[in-house]
Amino acid sequence: MPEHPFELRGAVKRYRDFTLGPIDLAVPRGYVMGLIGANGAGKTTAIKAALGAIRIDEGEAATIDKTRVGVVLDRPCWTPAWRALDLERLLSPFYPTWDRDRFAELLGWAGVLPHTTIKECSRGMAMKLQIAVALAYDAELLVLDEPTSGLDPLARADLLDRLAEFMTDERHAILFSTHYTADLDRIADLVTLLADGAVIASGPRDDLLESWSLVRGTASDLTAQLRPRVWGLREHSVGWEGVVAAQDLALCGPKAVAETPSLEDLFVHLAKGK
Repeated sequence: MPEHPFELRGAVKRYRDFTLGPIDLAVPRGYVMGLIGANGAGKTTAIKAALGAIRIDEGEAATIDKTRVGVVLDRPCWTPAWRALDLERLLSPFYPTWDRDRFAELLGWAGVLPHTTIKECSRGMAMKLQIAVALAYDAELLVLDEPTSGLDPLARADLLDRLAEFMTDERHAILFSTHYTADLDRIADLVTLLADGAVIASGPRDDLLESWSLVRGTASDLTAQLRPRVWGLREHSVGWEGVVAAQDLALCGPKAVAETPSLEDLFVHLAKGK
């Protein structure tokens, strides 16, 4: 059983107007990896590369047997006229571990009747239906691409509860790609921040947040020595705000106020650079 069911090593994918990488991204079993990036940062390209949906130009990409991977997109890729019962009939032959009773139970959780068509599903139902299919064949790795985008708070909470239940099995792993960082505050163990096709920070979520501080200070605090060490610097009439590495806090002066950043704060400031 491979330690990392999803892995990119030095992966590079070049397009005419965008390059991903070189990027290293590994999702270990027993962990939820949050992949954060703005639209166009390369999140979906990284996912496609690891899944073999696109050919990379350099490096290595690997995932476990595709029959053990569940992919959840912002909208299902199935034919809109298919019904839920058609999904079982058409997909189950490809998955030796398909569990009919489990799928029926999960359809109830998703609020989808057997004769409901894909096009009749709300966004939340469509997301849950994709999760239901993945769990029906006992997927070990879930790859989620913006799974909560557009969901109302109740639907989002329900989906995250199901994912938390999935992770009670230490064989399982999740790659959760999103630009909605609040979800990852609840569920992610590891976080990778991606901007313009490059990893700008990666590590255990709590360690990553503790290694940076969101600092607000007066104009006099922003010395020539400190300025180049502030990420995402915002200056205004009464002072400034930015993210500073923990080891540089001593440069901020006695009047500066420092606090642990949220994931959103950290991403926004690091993505803007120095």
